[in-house]
Amino acid sequence: MTGARTDIEAVEAANTALYDAIEQGDLDALTERWLTDDISVVHPGWPVINGRDEVLRSYALIMANTEYIQFFLTDVEVSVLGDTALVTCTENILSGGPSEADGSTGPLVGGLVVATNVFRRAEDGDWRVWSHHGSPVLIDRDDEDDADASDDDTASADDGVADGSDDTIG
Repeated sequence: MTGARTDIEAVEAANTALYDAIEQGDLDALTERWLTDDISVVHPGWPVINGRDEVLRSYALIMANTEYIQFFLTDVEVSVLGDTALVTCTENILSGGPSEADGSTGPLVGGLVVATNVFRRAEDGDWRVWSHHGSPVLIDRDDEDDADASDDDTASADDGVADGSDDTIG
């Protein structure tokens, strides 16, 4: 196994461990996944959060207010350059609120977030998160394809917005 392949697999494992910690509501495990200095996070719809204490506090808040969450990661791409790695993926999220009065699971809601996770190799050789940025997906790919097909007469590739709307993603 080559060094590059080993790094990619290690980054994939670190990325999986990040999401596992969130799913399990394990703040200690989540804390171990992050670097100890100059980190940042952008949760969907939130402003940028900088600094270890503030980033971990944001996750504690999310965990305390989320009864259930599960991530199904798709479109995962990993790139490693030296001691830095970039992971892009789609977070297919299933989450739920508080349990019903009878103790049954509360209503579940699904959502899509595109995420960029930047990792750095720590002094101990483990890959840790340096930055996470999540952005909600506001349109369906099928809708985008339909809009592209219907706008062929009026939009050119140079327009920058294929469907003529002001919605931007990314």
